[in-house]
Amino acid sequence: MAHKIVFRDEANAELTALYDYIAGESGPNVAIAYVRRIRDACLALADFPERGTRRDDILKGLRTIGFERRVTIAFRVFKTRVEIVTVAYGGRNFEHELRKRK
Repeated sequence: MAHKIVFRDEANAELTALYDYIAGESGPNVAIAYVRRIRDACLALADFPERGTRRDDILKGLRTIGFERRVTIAFRVFKTRVEIVTVAYGGRNFEHELRKRK
């Protein structure tokens, strides 16, 4: 059974900020294509959510996967849903931010 994918508000805000940054540097077409690929990678977790590296040291149940060597997608798997916690671009220290939220 496929899991429902849910994006936290913070993750959606990060995707919007990433779009804005790339659109300013390389144009809106490049930005939307990149953000769509990231969203597609997140949506692919619906069928195979137990991927990635477990990061219980940061947040219980947290997993991370890399995307195109520049983005880390952090997510949690629940019984029927996958929660996208954060989308960290370019080496952002999301670990510290998530530990503060515990």
